Amino acid sequence: MHLQWQLEGKHNPTRMNTYTPGRKIFPFIIYLIAFNTMWIVWVYAFYPRIQAIGDRTLNYALLNLIVRSLVWVLPVFLYIRYIDGVDPVKYLKLKQHWKRGVIVGLLLTGLNLLGLLVRLGMPHVNLNSITWNSILSTSILIGFFEEVPYRGFILQKCQERVNFWVANLISSLLFLGIHLPGWISLHMLRVGNVVVVFTLGFIMAIVFRYTKSLWSAIITHSLNDFLSAVVFGG
Repeated sequence: MHLQWQLEGKHNPTRMNTYTPGRKIFPFIIYLIAFNTMWIVWVYAFYPRIQAIGDRTLNYALLNLIVRSLVWVLPVFLYIRYIDGVDPVKYLKLKQHWKRGVIVGLLLTGLNLLGLLVRLGMPHVNLNSITWNSILSTSILIGFFEEVPYRGFILQKCQERVNFWVANLISSLLFLGIHLPGWISLHMLRVGNVVVVFTLGFIMAIVFRYTKSLWSAIITHSLNDFLSAVVFGG
Protein backbone atom coordinates (compact mmCIF):
# COMPACT_ATOMS: atom_id res chain seq x y z
CA MET A 1 0.00 0.00 0.00
CA HIS A 2 2.81 2.43 0.88
CA LEU A 3 4.56 1.78 -2.44
CA GLN A 4 1.27 2.20 -4.30
CA TRP A 5 0.63 5.55 -2.58
CA GLN A 6 4.10 6.74 -3.53
CA LEU A 7 3.57 5.73 -7.15
CA GLU A 8 0.19 7.44 -7.26
CA GLY A 9 1.69 10.59 -5.79
CA LYS A 10 4.50 10.46 -8.31
CA HIS A 11 2.10 10.58 -11.24
CA ASN A 12 -0.58 12.72 -9.65
CA PRO A 13 0.20 16.43 -10.01
CA THR A 14 -2.69 17.36 -7.74
CA ARG A 15 -1.26 15.32 -4.90
CA MET A 16 2.28 16.58 -5.50
CA ASN A 17 1.14 20.22 -5.49
CA THR A 18 -0.89 19.90 -2.31
CA TYR A 19 -0.05 22.78 -0.01
CA THR A 20 1.97 21.77 3.05
CA PRO A 21 1.40 24.22 5.94
CA GLY A 22 4.53 25.82 7.36
CA ARG A 23 6.88 24.72 4.61
CA LYS A 24 7.91 28.23 3.49
CA ILE A 25 8.92 30.61 6.24
CA PHE A 26 11.49 32.69 4.33
CA PRO A 27 9.07 34.13 1.73
CA PHE A 28 6.65 35.01 4.55
CA ILE A 29 9.34 36.97 6.40
CA ILE A 30 10.25 38.78 3.17
CA TYR A 31 6.56 39.60 2.68
CA LEU A 32 6.30 41.10 6.19
CA ILE A 33 9.40 43.23 5.68
CA ALA A 34 8.30 44.41 2.22
CA PHE A 35 4.73 45.14 3.32
CA ASN A 36 5.74 47.20 6.35
CA THR A 37 8.45 49.02 4.39
CA MET A 38 6.06 49.95 1.57
CA TRP A 39 3.50 51.27 4.04
CA ILE A 40 6.06 53.34 5.97
CA VAL A 41 7.33 54.83 2.69
CA TRP A 42 3.76 55.66 1.66
CA VAL A 43 2.94 57.29 5.01
CA TYR A 44 6.05 59.47 5.20
CA ALA A 45 7.00 60.09 1.58
CA PHE A 46 3.75 60.19 -0.37
CA TYR A 47 0.78 60.63 1.97
CA PRO A 48 1.64 64.24 2.93
CA ARG A 49 1.70 65.18 -0.76
CA ILE A 50 -1.82 63.96 -1.48
CA GLN A 51 -3.23 66.28 1.18
CA ALA A 52 -3.25 68.92 -1.55
CA ILE A 53 -6.06 67.00 -3.24
CA GLY A 54 -8.31 67.74 -0.29
CA ASP A 55 -9.13 65.02 2.24
CA ARG A 56 -12.88 65.52 1.79
CA THR A 57 -12.91 64.86 -1.95
CA LEU A 58 -13.86 61.71 -3.83
CA ASN A 59 -10.48 61.71 -5.61
CA TYR A 60 -8.70 61.59 -2.26
CA ALA A 61 -10.84 58.64 -1.16
CA LEU A 62 -10.32 56.77 -4.43
CA LEU A 63 -6.55 57.24 -4.24
CA ASN A 64 -6.54 55.81 -0.72
CA LEU A 65 -8.60 52.85 -1.91
CA ILE A 66 -6.18 52.17 -4.75
CA VAL A 67 -3.13 52.35 -2.49
CA ARG A 68 -4.74 50.10 0.13
CA SER A 69 -5.65 47.58 -2.55
CA LEU A 70 -2.15 47.53 -4.05
CA VAL A 71 -0.22 47.44 -0.77
CA TRP A 72 -2.49 45.55 1.65
CA VAL A 73 -4.63 43.19 -0.44
CA LEU A 74 -3.11 42.36 -3.84
CA PRO A 75 0.24 41.04 -2.48
CA VAL A 76 -1.64 38.62 -0.20
CA PHE A 77 -3.63 37.16 -3.10
CA LEU A 78 -0.50 36.90 -5.26
CA TYR A 79 1.50 35.27 -2.45
CA ILE A 80 -1.14 32.64 -1.73
CA ARG A 81 -1.70 31.90 -5.41
CA TYR A 82 1.88 31.82 -6.69
CA ILE A 83 4.05 31.00 -3.67
CA ASP A 84 1.71 28.65 -1.79
CA GLY A 85 0.00 27.49 -4.98
CA VAL A 86 -3.52 27.41 -3.55
CA ASP A 87 -6.79 29.24 -4.11
CA PRO A 88 -6.56 32.59 -2.23
CA VAL A 89 -10.32 32.88 -1.73
CA LYS A 90 -10.47 29.44 -0.14
CA TYR A 91 -7.32 29.92 1.97
CA LEU A 92 -8.57 33.24 3.31
CA LYS A 93 -11.91 31.59 4.15
CA LEU A 94 -13.90 34.00 2.03
CA LYS A 95 -15.79 31.16 0.39
CA GLN A 96 -16.56 28.80 3.27
CA HIS A 97 -19.35 29.43 5.79
CA TRP A 98 -19.96 32.94 4.42
CA LYS A 99 -23.58 33.02 5.57
CA ARG A 100 -22.49 32.21 9.11
CA GLY A 101 -19.84 34.92 8.85
CA VAL A 102 -22.35 37.55 7.73
CA ILE A 103 -24.84 36.64 10.46
CA VAL A 104 -22.23 36.65 13.23
CA GLY A 105 -20.78 39.92 11.94
CA LEU A 106 -24.18 41.61 12.05
CA LEU A 107 -24.99 40.18 15.49
CA LEU A 108 -21.70 41.41 16.93
CA THR A 109 -22.31 44.81 15.37
CA GLY A 110 -25.72 44.90 17.08
CA LEU A 111 -24.08 44.19 20.42
CA ASN A 112 -21.44 46.82 19.70
CA LEU A 113 -24.15 49.37 18.91
CA LEU A 114 -25.95 48.62 22.16
CA GLY A 115 -22.71 49.08 24.07
CA LEU A 116 -22.05 52.41 22.40
CA LEU A 117 -25.58 53.58 23.16
CA VAL A 118 -25.14 52.67 26.82
CA ARG A 119 -21.76 54.42 27.09
CA LEU A 120 -22.31 57.43 24.85
CA GLY A 121 -26.05 57.89 24.56
CA MET A 122 -27.78 58.62 21.28
CA PRO A 123 -25.60 59.11 18.20
CA HIS A 124 -24.25 62.60 17.70
CA VAL A 125 -23.23 62.68 14.05
CA ASN A 126 -20.86 65.48 13.14
CA LEU A 127 -21.20 66.48 9.49
CA ASN A 128 -17.49 67.30 9.44
CA SER A 129 -16.73 63.61 10.05
CA ILE A 130 -18.73 62.53 7.00
CA THR A 131 -16.47 62.51 3.94
CA TRP A 132 -15.94 60.20 1.00
CA ASN A 133 -12.82 58.89 2.73
CA SER A 134 -14.45 58.35 6.13
CA ILE A 135 -17.33 56.43 4.54
CA LEU A 136 -15.39 54.35 2.00
CA SER A 137 -11.72 54.01 2.89
CA THR A 138 -11.70 54.19 6.69
CA SER A 139 -15.12 52.67 7.43
CA ILE A 140 -17.09 50.49 5.03
CA LEU A 141 -14.12 48.90 3.24
CA ILE A 142 -11.55 49.06 6.03
CA GLY A 143 -12.53 45.62 7.32
CA PHE A 144 -11.69 43.99 4.00
CA PHE A 145 -8.42 45.88 3.59
CA GLU A 146 -7.17 45.03 7.09
CA GLU A 147 -8.68 41.63 7.78
CA VAL A 148 -7.40 40.04 4.57
CA PRO A 149 -3.70 40.55 5.43
CA TYR A 150 -3.88 40.28 9.21
CA ARG A 151 -6.46 37.67 10.17
CA GLY A 152 -6.88 35.94 6.82
CA PHE A 153 -3.18 35.71 5.98
CA ILE A 154 -0.74 36.61 8.76
CA LEU A 155 -2.71 34.93 11.56
CA GLN A 156 -3.13 31.73 9.58
CA LYS A 157 0.51 31.75 8.51
CA CYS A 158 1.60 32.05 12.12
CA GLN A 159 -0.79 29.24 13.09
CA GLU A 160 1.10 26.95 10.73
CA ARG A 161 4.00 27.08 13.22
CA VAL A 162 2.58 28.01 16.63
CA ASN A 163 -0.73 27.56 18.46
CA PHE A 164 -3.65 29.92 17.94
CA TRP A 165 -3.11 32.10 21.02
CA VAL A 166 0.54 32.75 20.25
CA ALA A 167 -0.35 33.39 16.60
CA ASN A 168 -3.08 35.76 17.73
CA LEU A 169 -0.63 37.67 19.92
CA ILE A 170 1.91 37.95 17.10
CA SER A 171 -0.61 39.02 14.46
CA SER A 172 -2.26 41.51 16.84
CA LEU A 173 1.11 43.09 17.67
CA LEU A 174 1.92 43.33 13.95
CA PHE A 175 -1.53 44.83 13.38
CA LEU A 176 -0.80 47.40 16.05
CA GLY A 177 2.64 48.07 14.58
CA ILE A 178 1.32 48.94 11.12
CA HIS A 179 -0.77 51.73 12.68
CA LEU A 180 2.19 53.39 14.42
CA PRO A 181 3.68 55.23 11.41
CA GLY A 182 0.36 56.92 10.65
CA TRP A 183 -0.27 57.84 14.28
CA ILE A 184 3.23 59.27 14.67
CA SER A 185 2.95 61.18 11.41
CA LEU A 186 -0.40 62.69 12.39
CA HIS A 187 0.59 63.20 16.06
CA MET A 188 -2.17 60.79 17.14
CA LEU A 189 -0.09 58.29 19.12
CA ARG A 190 -2.07 57.75 22.32
CA VAL A 191 -2.23 54.93 24.86
CA GLY A 192 -5.96 54.67 24.21
CA ASN A 193 -5.42 54.14 20.48
CA VAL A 194 -2.82 51.45 21.17
CA VAL A 195 -5.13 49.56 23.54
CA VAL A 196 -8.15 49.82 21.23
CA VAL A 197 -6.36 48.65 18.07
CA PHE A 198 -4.56 45.77 19.79
CA THR A 199 -7.80 44.64 21.45
CA LEU A 200 -9.72 44.90 18.18
CA GLY A 201 -7.15 42.76 16.39
CA PHE A 202 -7.17 40.16 19.17
CA ILE A 203 -10.97 39.93 19.21
CA MET A 204 -11.24 39.75 15.42
CA ALA A 205 -8.89 36.77 15.43
CA ILE A 206 -11.12 34.95 17.94
CA VAL A 207 -14.22 35.76 15.87
CA PHE A 208 -12.48 34.46 12.76
CA ARG A 209 -11.34 31.30 14.49
CA TYR A 210 -14.75 30.25 15.75
CA THR A 211 -16.82 31.22 12.71
CA LYS A 212 -14.28 29.85 10.21
CA SER A 213 -15.27 32.70 7.92
CA LEU A 214 -13.29 35.88 7.35
CA TRP A 215 -16.55 37.70 6.59
CA SER A 216 -17.43 37.74 10.28
CA ALA A 217 -14.27 39.72 11.09
CA ILE A 218 -14.58 41.92 7.97
CA ILE A 219 -18.16 42.98 8.74
CA THR A 220 -17.59 43.45 12.47
CA HIS A 221 -14.42 45.48 11.86
CA SER A 222 -15.90 47.71 9.14
CA LEU A 223 -19.11 48.48 11.00
CA ASN A 224 -17.21 49.06 14.25
CA ASP A 225 -15.12 51.73 12.55
CA PHE A 226 -18.19 53.20 10.86
CA LEU A 227 -20.04 53.46 14.17
CA SER A 228 -17.10 54.91 16.10
CA ALA A 229 -15.81 57.30 13.42
CA VAL A 230 -19.01 58.43 11.72
CA VAL A 231 -22.15 57.65 13.72
CA PHE A 232 -20.70 58.40 17.17
CA GLY A 233 -17.80 60.50 15.93
CA GLY A 234 -19.23 63.91 16.64
